[in-house]
Amino acid sequence: MFALIGNFGPWELALVLLIVLIIVGPGKLPQVGQSVGKALQNFRKAKDEDIDELAEKKNE
Repeated sequence: MFALIGNFGPWELALVLLIVLIIVGPGKLPQVGQSVGKALQNFRKAKDEDIDELAEKKNE
């Protein structure tokens, strides 16, 4: 998945989080986290629905 990024260790992750904290600010960080969580949840839900739909078509 991260083949294009290369090795992504804890120091790189900390740097990215620090940059996000500087850009967004500590007050908005919970809202950003919540938005990312909802986006991931919607993505997983859509993926599961597509898998179920494909399974139904295969069984027909």
